[in-house]
Amino acid sequence: MFEHFKEDIRCVFDRDPAARTFFEVMTTYPGVHAILLHRVSHSLWNRRFRWLSRFLSAFSRWITGIEIHPGAVIGRRFFIDHGMGVVIGETAEIGEDCTLYHGVTLGGTSWAKGKRHPTLGRDVVVGAGAKVLGPIQIGDGARIGSNSVVVKNVPANATVVGVPGRTMSGDTLARERQRHAIAEKMGFDAYGVTKDAPDPVAHAINCILDHSHALDAKMEKMCSVIKKIDENFADIKLPELDACEIAPLTEDKFDEKTNLRENSTKEG
Repeated sequence: MFEHFKEDIRCVFDRDPAARTFFEVMTTYPGVHAILLHRVSHSLWNRRFRWLSRFLSAFSRWITGIEIHPGAVIGRRFFIDHGMGVVIGETAEIGEDCTLYHGVTLGGTSWAKGKRHPTLGRDVVVGAGAKVLGPIQIGDGARIGSNSVVVKNVPANATVVGVPGRTMSGDTLARERQRHAIAEKMGFDAYGVTKDAPDPVAHAINCILDHSHALDAKMEKMCSVIKKIDENFADIKLPELDACEIAPLTEDKFDEKTNLRENSTKEG
């Protein structure tokens, strides 16, 4: 058990850049306190000291804000970052090297006895506010996005986002990266704007980004075809979005860039 204690503390330095010293981690990290107390309460639970283990678990919740049932099975090098509001049910099983953030719930969906909480494989990361519910399996290396609600099995090395949680394929991840890049060029923050976000504004923004990307691709294809037909076709390169001026063009800039006002005056 003491070897587990050492590993639980050492892993903090690998996953939290704010951690500086062993003494700081031992005295100021509620996630570490909750894990250490759970190791003791789980040992008491297995030895049939049920009331004492539950009392120690309740004491741990009181001082850390983290509720872990003493019956939960937790692997080595487990880390809870920040921790407030984390709930881990009685029949939950957590593999080695897993990380949970604040507000995570590993809960059940039934009042029946038996296995009713999720099982996490190795090296699983569950983002802040996520809810993983029911006797489901989360594969090794899976990533669950913040505020997701997961009620189905998740394959290994998958990324799950949204409500309800949906597994993001390689094509979806590539599209999300493209959206993020276009959004940054347009000058607004695309943080948290995902395909499955339950927000009509976010959905509308995603549609605009996809439409803009499709128009760019179509225009480039049309220009390449026209250039093959007419070698003299002037292929004007559009300025980068992040290089465009946000302020409207002045009259001088209008004349300088387009010369339309000058020509229309001469013709008149």
